[in-house]
Amino acid sequence: MEMTTPFEGKKILVTGGTGSLGKTLVRRLLTGEMGMPERITIFSRDEAKQHFMRLEYLHRTAATDEVIYQNSQNVLQFRIGDVRDFASLAAAMTDADVVFHAAALKQVPSCEYFPYEAVLTNINGAANIVRAIRELRLPVETVVGISTDKACKPINVMGMTKALQERVLLEANRDLSKCRIMCVRYGNVIASRGSIVPLFVEQVQKKQPLTVTLPEMTRFLLSLDRAVDTVFAAIRTGKPGETFVPKVAAAKIVDVAKALMGDADLPIVFTGIRPGEKIHEIMVSEEECYRTVERGDYYAILPVLPEVRGEDEFTPALSAEYSSKDDNVSGTELRELLSSAGGEIASFLTATG
Repeated sequence: MEMTTPFEGKKILVTGGTGSLGKTLVRRLLTGEMGMPERITIFSRDEAKQHFMRLEYLHRTAATDEVIYQNSQNVLQFRIGDVRDFASLAAAMTDADVVFHAAALKQVPSCEYFPYEAVLTNINGAANIVRAIRELRLPVETVVGISTDKACKPINVMGMTKALQERVLLEANRDLSKCRIMCVRYGNVIASRGSIVPLFVEQVQKKQPLTVTLPEMTRFLLSLDRAVDTVFAAIRTGKPGETFVPKVAAAKIVDVAKALMGDADLPIVFTGIRPGEKIHEIMVSEEECYRTVERGDYYAILPVLPEVRGEDEFTPALSAEYSSKDDNVSGTELRELLSSAGGEIASFLTATG
């Protein structure tokens, strides 16, 4: 049965809470749309990002932000720590009811050059969450791991480590019967830090050539709020061991560049594929599609382990992989999709007509 206020009175921990997804998730949690939490703890290793995030909420006094401002005063807490460090993570989890695990090394080239660092954060971090719940008998009710389409048929270190993060978390459902552990996967977040769209915007503003890796490259595109919607959908209807995937539009990166360029006649320069980069992104593989079911605007990939999946009968929702190479949007439809990210991107598109 769908829960309408699952966070009412709950203590929530967000690892990586100062990242793009973490900040949007916290903002949405503070609106009370899923029930008002008793406490939200931001757990991350960067004291500067925590400081500026704290100031953002202290300065939110405009009428439109009054509810979030007041709630943040009473509810929001910050805690320095690293998911690699079992002791600091376990201490933060001591009385948490819900854990959103968003901490990660996510830049594809960085992970290629420092693969073991990605192992320590992306795999060991997830293992530390499971270990803390298991060994310390913590009262955590729900864990949602934030994964990526790159974890599906991974060809780069970031994707490989996130794929193992998924498996480490989801396998734990076998013996943690009092805790529901799920994952969500999604594609490129339109306005996230370090992503391609903000780079294109900067290049257009400076009247520089737009740099694209390959003409045929495609990506899934969704807004940060749609990413949070996916997390909330898993909370409402997800079962232990499931991975939620949003049904979202995809586009050629060349078309994204053209949409952001508007009337400006700037050259597009093809720079070649970066280390570990995919040409197309896949959110559900051809192997996973046979254990994937529909949940409204989402797909739910059922657990690979039969002990976790159970014996309920189901009808697969897909007969082939779910890839960004199919059903691409362009033109006006793509500009509208990019505008859905809001903020600076929407303002930029409005200004460029």
